[in-house]
Amino acid sequence: MASSALTVGVLALQGGFHEHLILLEAAARQLGQSSSTKFTFIQVRTAQELSSCDALIIPGGESTTISLVAAECGLLEPLRNFVKVDRKPTWGTCAGLILLSDQANATKKGGQELIGGLAVRVHRNHFGRQIESFNSNLNLPFLSDDEKQAGPFPGVFIRAPVVEELLADADDKSTTGVQVLATLPGRVDKMRQGMSQANTKDNAGDIIAVRQGNVVGTSFHPELTVDSRMHVWWLREIMKTQKS
Repeated sequence: MASSALTVGVLALQGGFHEHLILLEAAARQLGQSSSTKFTFIQVRTAQELSSCDALIIPGGESTTISLVAAECGLLEPLRNFVKVDRKPTWGTCAGLILLSDQANATKKGGQELIGGLAVRVHRNHFGRQIESFNSNLNLPFLSDDEKQAGPFPGVFIRAPVVEELLADADDKSTTGVQVLATLPGRVDKMRQGMSQANTKDNAGDIIAVRQGNVVGTSFHPELTVDSRMHVWWLREIMKTQKS
């Protein structure tokens, strides 16, 4: 089997980029002999570094700060092209989910620039202030290789957003191309201002992980755990795109 080489970048303007790099290295080691792909992981701060990447993670942190620094560095448009034109695999965690969303509520005064790519509207800081952060065992069945129930994943939520609405597809207004990967049951506040029916219907729970084509977004912080399963899964998804 011929080997291949892939470069995976982590946007390193602010936030938990270092933690993502640690888990990416662990995930690559875990794939080990089962993969013929050689991965290189880099920090991304410039358009030139971004252009060398086959895939990208946008980490948790402060979404407004990341957006402002990206604009100052001339990275916003290259990031938009990377995600929406070149359609390269991109994963955003917490702040990264906000930036990859097409719309965001509860932004700071004056709003903020978004990268887009996910046809969703998110609610920033949905669970409250940093002192209201929490951990929760999550059901993420997509992590299982054999379709059996995957063991609970340690979800870390810090001033986390949720997806409050799936938006209509730009080409077909009656559909959405967004796949809901995971929800967090039992924490829906039906009285929250602006909460859409997408989250409250049938007590379905808060939407905390979504996917649309090449883009994945999670409300929680896998990088703040020692569990590399999500990073292993994502590397495998990247390899699939190279074969298609």
